[in-house]
Amino acid sequence: MADADGRRSPRFITPEGFARVRAEYEQLFSIERPGLVDTISWAAGNGDRSENGDYIYGRKRLREIDRRLSYLSTVMKQAKIVDSAAQVERDSVRFGATVELADEEDARRILTLVGEDEADATAGRISWVAPIARALVGARVGDERAVRLPAGEKSSEVIAISYP
Repeated sequence: MADADGRRSPRFITPEGFARVRAEYEQLFSIERPGLVDTISWAAGNGDRSENGDYIYGRKRLREIDRRLSYLSTVMKQAKIVDSAAQVERDSVRFGATVELADEEDARRILTLVGEDEADATAGRISWVAPIARALVGARVGDERAVRLPAGEKSSEVIAISYP
């Protein structure tokens, strides 16, 4: 991701996120891609390729895998692994922190600030560049932070902060 000046911002990632990226790369490169190449070779030997579903689908899937492998390779090359377990300042929110929040209605949720390539909102892992994450960085327990969302401004109080 580039910033407004066109410079590349750091591609921070947790050790767990990096391990997931590497595992996906290994799965695709060592298992799925070779099996697909074998299927395509077999299908190509069956004659007319224009109506050969195995061949056509195989080539399409191979392109998808190659694009994903290229992306994952770029992620691993540019990654700056940040081990939040080594975080010295544990009383404020930083990259890798798990934060419990309570909103105005006292609805609670738990979020972990992670790298862009490992964010998964349904699992509570949000990108460190997301608006709510940027609002939380530096917050301490008891601090209230407001985030401007499309539906309007929403305030949340930091209830707890933890690091692995």
